[in-house]
Amino acid sequence: MATPIGNREDFSARAQQVLAAADVIACEDTRHSRPLLAAFGIAGELLSYHEHNEDQMTPRLLKRLQAGETVALISDAGTPLISDPGFLLVRAAREQGLRVAPIPGPCAAICALSAAGLPSDRFLFVGFPPRTSAQRLAWCQGFAKEPGTLICYESARRAAATLHDLAEGLGAQRRAVVARELTKRFETFLVDRLATLAEQVAANPEQQLGELVIMIEGDPRGDEERERAEQLRVLELLAAELPLKQAAALTAAITGGARNRLYKAALAARDQSDESARPHGQVGRETLD
Repeated sequence: MATPIGNREDFSARAQQVLAAADVIACEDTRHSRPLLAAFGIAGELLSYHEHNEDQMTPRLLKRLQAGETVALISDAGTPLISDPGFLLVRAAREQGLRVAPIPGPCAAICALSAAGLPSDRFLFVGFPPRTSAQRLAWCQGFAKEPGTLICYESARRAAATLHDLAEGLGAQRRAVVARELTKRFETFLVDRLATLAEQVAANPEQQLGELVIMIEGDPRGDEERERAEQLRVLELLAAELPLKQAAALTAAITGGARNRLYKAALAARDQSDESARPHGQVGRETLD
């Protein structure tokens, strides 16, 4: 399996050797790959292999591998299988005991992270965001509490809307970096808070062209603060349907929190709610007892 071609200058000598020697090159779009390969004198057999035909093409390519041929896999941009087709073929080859060799090369997520200035000791790649706002907001909930740096890909034309939803779903003040057109002529990095980046991209037509990587700092809260927030979230849901003592006991069983502390928190929340709902100047009966 060979890494793909991105910027021509990123095309390694080893990748050129592997592709030149391959019996067949599986690529997302032969119209994109053929002229790039031709620029390096590579004129091998090309087969189209993409998300819409990989179910049908995988057995065909696997048969050629079993026959002793060398199959190279490339994608239109970036490392194959990273939000690109290829997983089915690699898994099938592994299951058959066939050799799968990665060829190091461009990967937009890692390339962007290395220059972002965000923590890189722990990160979570989450692929492409959903297309609609409602879906994106729900999608955010799956990793809102992730402490590592978050990385996603996005089309620049949807970037402003996606950044707006990320700000709403993860927090407007989270630090983030938008990397666009990496290793190409118009490469840019924008660094700011999510809400500000959404405004910057919306106001700049140039930032709405090409492909980009969005990186967001992880949940800045510590473990204890995150656990406390989750306990209060569960408590609030249960207290809306159950007596406070029962809600506190169930929350403690579910989250591992201290039952007495949770009960006191539920009482405080109820008292605060009662106070805000009481007409101005009215004294609650409990304050007189």
